[in-house]
Amino acid sequence: MKFVYYIVFASWYVLSLLPLRVLYVVSDILYLPLFYCIRYRRHIVHSNLKASFPEKSEPEILRIEKQFYHFFCDYVVETIKLFSISKKEMMRRMSFSGLDRVQEELEREQKKYCFIYLGHYCNWEYVASMQYWLPDIHCGQIYHPLYNKAFDQLFLRLRGQFGGDNIPMKETLRRIIKLGKGEKKVMIGFIADQAPSWWAMEHWTTFLNHDTAFFMGTERIGRKLDAAVYYLDIRRVKRGYYHAELKLLTLHPNDLPQYRLTDMYSECLEKQIKEAPAYWLWSHNRWKRTKEEWLKVIGNKRKDYGS
Repeated sequence: MKFVYYIVFASWYVLSLLPLRVLYVVSDILYLPLFYCIRYRRHIVHSNLKASFPEKSEPEILRIEKQFYHFFCDYVVETIKLFSISKKEMMRRMSFSGLDRVQEELEREQKKYCFIYLGHYCNWEYVASMQYWLPDIHCGQIYHPLYNKAFDQLFLRLRGQFGGDNIPMKETLRRIIKLGKGEKKVMIGFIADQAPSWWAMEHWTTFLNHDTAFFMGTERIGRKLDAAVYYLDIRRVKRGYYHAELKLLTLHPNDLPQYRLTDMYSECLEKQIKEAPAYWLWSHNRWKRTKEEWLKVIGNKRKDYGS
């Protein structure tokens, strides 16, 4: 595993030394075989888009597909660039607004924890650089360990280089509570738009024309720790440049009905995707588990167990 890690790291690091304008040429070249020859997950992308936007014509769906693959190639080279990017360059390419307001609200409400909802939208890897903008707050992000150990270590290195914590999903509550014992306030990012496992599903909402279940950890832990909760609205300003605005969802999660916070996240993400659909991760097999199958396999068992 270490041998693979060092080989891939060395290769990507050398490649990352190229200017982004050169890497974007690589991206443009990569797009052609990826879309037309390799056809990387095109059946999933096409199926997801067709089902999510039944009102769109076939030419419109094809146009979004092409835009997605162009952006996906940009995401790949932009992520590789992180291996050698400077702090100054990172802060120039990924900016945030609403941070002062968030800090004021945390102080006013005497909140120790702040949770940030986001999706696999635009270049989510850049969001970890928020720690540069908030040196007085301890930032971190929840992640799902990759099956390939070498690539898992590579992405942990990338995401941790800005100073924030990488918290494995299974250790979320314990690690967040531990961080809360420090002097600094704690801000944790949750990417909650992937498909949860059968037993992790408990609430369904309509998202992009599908019955959809989301990870519930943000809401569950947010209620437990009385965290302020925000949505990170991230936009692509132009190629290689992103801006994100923190939008308040609630300062008091326990005042909301159960599952309302998750629904609010779903609504915010759906609105963002509909405005610029090419920047969401359509290649993920998001709806591989349906509500009908869940009811047959798990739902009735949950009822039997009283959960």
